[in-house]
Amino acid sequence: MQLSDFDYFLPDALVAQHPSSCRDDARLLVVDRQQGTFVHDVFRQVGRYLPPSSLIIVNNTRVIPARLNGHRQSSGGAVEVFLLRAIGGRRFEAMLRPLKKIRDGETLVFAGGITARLVNRAERVVEFDRDDVLAELEKIGHIPLPPYIKRPDEAVDRINYQTVYAKHSGSVAAPTAGLHFTKDLMASLINEGHLFDEVTLHVNYGTFKPVETQDIARHRMHAEEYAISARAVSACLEAKACGRKIVAVGTTSCRTLETLARTAKAQGSTAIFLYPGSAFKMTDALITNFHLPCSTLLMLVAAFGGYDLVRRAYQEAIREKYRFYSYGDAMIVI
Repeated sequence: MQLSDFDYFLPDALVAQHPSSCRDDARLLVVDRQQGTFVHDVFRQVGRYLPPSSLIIVNNTRVIPARLNGHRQSSGGAVEVFLLRAIGGRRFEAMLRPLKKIRDGETLVFAGGITARLVNRAERVVEFDRDDVLAELEKIGHIPLPPYIKRPDEAVDRINYQTVYAKHSGSVAAPTAGLHFTKDLMASLINEGHLFDEVTLHVNYGTFKPVETQDIARHRMHAEEYAISARAVSACLEAKACGRKIVAVGTTSCRTLETLARTAKAQGSTAIFLYPGSAFKMTDALITNFHLPCSTLLMLVAAFGGYDLVRRAYQEAIREKYRFYSYGDAMIVI
């Protein structure tokens, strides 16, 4: 398939700049693959559409305040550093602005006297002056809202741009399908007979990397680190053995499950790319947000739901003025 097959026009007004007032107030588009039909509802009613006694898999990664504002020690000029991923010890791969002006070996200064040195300009590697960088980020960092949210981050984004079950720090973008769950909704679903279990996949900035090949099969995915507990692995294998349906909350959970199905490895790095024609070995239903045109996330959803049906679903969502992207509304594909 061609990249242009995944393009669509979205009015700017439909790009959500803030979340719903309550997480589960978000709208829900229900996409039935067998019937080829749509139902409109709200997310707190998602239990109506789940297979009986589902195993619901969520991604418990935690977003780090990865955006830092500071200045160059040498000149006092302003700098912005966006940490992409830890690469061992005190070192991080990062995006820096203005990179052209910063020299190898130059020291950058942030709030609280924290400093970092650009140790490899070509590979954009910075090294901090202390070991407890993640703890310091909680004090001085900014939540890395995606570029299509056209406003500065606010204090409330530290809560809103984090799932209620976030545990393990490491992501620079939220697994946004999970933002719609509340603790009360999860408790209600458990009371209805559904089970929850967790995986961890740390989302890095590669999730925003555009596909640059017209033939999407030639695209090479970025790699992301994942881990699945022995308990979650057992729960998934038992579900498959007994016919219990597995519901992936978000494309990150789905990619983790499908990596497990293909490799039998409970942790490591995954660069799995799921696009129309890919088989899904572990995922039976998918909860997801609405994704950017021509993105690998949209391609995954089209692979799972069927290209034509998902394209119609997006047209339906636009016609009904759903809110799109990270802080937007949700879709469940059953």
